Amino acid sequence: MVVSFESQAPPSQTQTGPKPPRPPRPNYNKLHAQPLPVKTYPLPLLIPHNPLSILHVAFIYLSHVIVPPSSHPQTLMRAYFSADTRSFHVTDEKIARVLWEQGFFGKGSLSRSEPAWLQRERVRQGLVLGDTSEEVTRKRREERKQFKNERARLEREAIDEKLAEEATDRTKSNGHIEPSVTSNVTRTSSSGNIDSQNPASSLANLLGERTLSLGTNEPVAVPPSEVASDISSLQIPPTVIINQEHFQLTAEEAFFLVYALGVLEIQDPNTSQRIPTPRLLSLCRSHSYFPPQPSSSNAPDDPFLISYVAYHHFRSLGWVVRPGIKFGVDYLLYNRGPVFAHAEFAVIVLPAYTDPYWSSTAELQAAMRKKTKKSWWWVHCVNRVQAQVKKTLVLTYVEVPPPPVGGGGEGIMDEAGDVVDMAWFFKRYTVRELILKRWTLNRNKE
Repeated sequence: MVVSFESQAPPSQTQTGPKPPRPPRPNYNKLHAQPLPVKTYPLPLLIPHNPLSILHVAFIYLSHVIVPPSSHPQTLMRAYFSADTRSFHVTDEKIARVLWEQGFFGKGSLSRSEPAWLQRERVRQGLVLGDTSEEVTRKRREERKQFKNERARLEREAIDEKLAEEATDRTKSNGHIEPSVTSNVTRTSSSGNIDSQNPASSLANLLGERTLSLGTNEPVAVPPSEVASDISSLQIPPTVIINQEHFQLTAEEAFFLVYALGVLEIQDPNTSQRIPTPRLLSLCRSHSYFPPQPSSSNAPDDPFLISYVAYHHFRSLGWVVRPGIKFGVDYLLYNRGPVFAHAEFAVIVLPAYTDPYWSSTAELQAAMRKKTKKSWWWVHCVNRVQAQVKKTLVLTYVEVPPPPVGGGGEGIMDEAGDVVDMAWFFKRYTVRELILKRWTLNRNKE
């Protein structure tokens, strides 16, 4: 008995044509040229041996001193506080694009990061061409999945061929074929497309006559040409898509834009009145608890204060800070932004109580020990996750100062408990960083 085996061509040969090229990416260097939503006016390059360069630098410097250019927009950007989501909403699409393109602040409520729901919906309905960032990511994952499935199929076929060769060798010596091997060979040779011998019949079935039912039991045959003419004669009105997505900022991002940069104002959604910065700080501190607590109960180690001090610290160093809940951390640090490269560092913010005030009484010692207690199991779990995604874990300790003596005094806090002297209030907090790397024997041999 002679056994024949049908070998299949590799994936590159079975495809009908070459892989289509990916669409060109946007010019991110131009879109995200400004790292923050403020304008800067640096002096031109000075060439010491060129007199014209010296005169040019002197002219620019004097013009900036005499008539200082404005670094902030004439009209401040607006956002609204939402107590339900404990975030700040931006409803103006232009402001949302500015905040995203100049600093990567916020995210779309119906998107992974960049607000792209409207563009994604237009692409889905066929109104515009192109792909959004979510679609590009989805297609890349599908390609990776198909590649892994194809690789597993080829490995399985290689094993079946090897078993068939061994069965053939045993057949020559024994004179019969084992049934189990024959079934494997049959399955391998039949793993092709249906009706591969006559592909024209499949095409004919697709292009055959359509049948329509007119309320009777007997179908009526309609040629494809008449169906196409009827569809082309229909007049479809233009589709108007209402953008159902809003742009939302975290409390740390909104307060940084208000207090540190001064380019955003927060309005009360009920009264449409601007919320002052001291009142905004108390509002963020109160809603950092769940359920929100009154402003009179705010403490120096409020969750918002601890997270904002770390956020302000890394933003002032030039990092692009994004939420890191996807990887089980507080923040992710990007060198330029998410569209350029992956995050290099993963940050976990922890409060530190080294001031003598926090160890003055036994009650404070027990309370602080409960807040700062972390097990080694927790450290190993977090560090292992970051090592798998090729990120460096940074433990950021925020030194918590003691509460102001006498409720503030000296004009630091007003009667309502709102902080008036912001510079003095935040200057008391300090930040310490500790990089933690996972040690493995194979990678750290001497």
